[in-house]
Amino acid sequence: MPISRNAQPTMSSRLPVPQVSARTGAMIVQMAAAMGANATRLTQAAGFTPAGSDAADARIPLEVEQRLWEQAAALTGDPLFGLHAAALIQPGAFGVLDYAVRTAPDLGTALQRLVRYNRLVHDLATFDVIPAGDVVRIEHRFQGSAARPCRHATEFTLASLVVMATQIAGEAVQALAVGLPHPAAGDAADFRQVFGVTPAFNAPVSFLALPAAVLDRPVPAADPGLSRIITDHAEHLLAAYTPHRANTVLRVRRHLLEGLADRPMTLQAVARALHMSERSLQRRLQEEGARFADLLDAVRRELAMRYMADPRLALGEVAYLLGYAEPSAFQRAFKRWTGITPTAARQRNH
Repeated sequence: MPISRNAQPTMSSRLPVPQVSARTGAMIVQMAAAMGANATRLTQAAGFTPAGSDAADARIPLEVEQRLWEQAAALTGDPLFGLHAAALIQPGAFGVLDYAVRTAPDLGTALQRLVRYNRLVHDLATFDVIPAGDVVRIEHRFQGSAARPCRHATEFTLASLVVMATQIAGEAVQALAVGLPHPAAGDAADFRQVFGVTPAFNAPVSFLALPAAVLDRPVPAADPGLSRIITDHAEHLLAAYTPHRANTVLRVRRHLLEGLADRPMTLQAVARALHMSERSLQRRLQEEGARFADLLDAVRRELAMRYMADPRLALGEVAYLLGYAEPSAFQRAFKRWTGITPTAARQRNH
């Protein structure tokens, strides 16, 4: 992956620096300027160089993007800058990813493309789509890293899902529920205006819940020919993409996903399966900004949401499939993840 003018690695740096598309930085500056901020002051305060940011392969360190969000909020005097900025999204803001999403035939396909191609604009951010009967839950997180999105980036990301869905479907899309992993700030009415509901703050993970039927809505302006050209290009870019993370996190995650129900998933067992010592595995994960315990917890949580959506699976079976020796251990973990018990979650969805 080319190093942009904005990236400033040093010879002494051991760890790869997480990066995002420089277009995102330019977009934040443009939105802040439209909301009254001085663009020059913002770029200087954040250490962002706008020149060349429109190049498709230009990248900036994640920490620069995070500073842009924080400084933009400060210079506009808007404690909900990220939430309000989403309303200013214009077609093309995210390059190829944006056009791949906007040329999809329906919102469900648009969401699938967002999940697949988001790596083109962000090294760490992922979207998980979890169907649960008449509801689909979209979770946003930084995968395999101790880093977390800042508050403004998180609120912008979830709000942008609603804004873009409304834009491309040509009719309003409203959430059934929203979760934000930080304390409340600003006026709750502003959140309701964007999402249609008041978010649950201090949630275990960022999420947006939508009626599953929304995903069937067609995109009136969809162009099948253009869509094929764009997705072919996106696939080419994805094949050439080199993430900041090496392969160890992905190998561990894949091993956990495949083997939780069949054998103990301890650090020792996984290290043996990957043909390395425990110390080597821990060191490699640390170099990639991850910990084994966090990866195991994240995979269990991801699978738990899928299994819980299937009413044919008893709670004891779900606990077994997740590798818990006792159902009580699963119940404690589920309440830590979601704030409610598995039984309450089942009752809420049926």
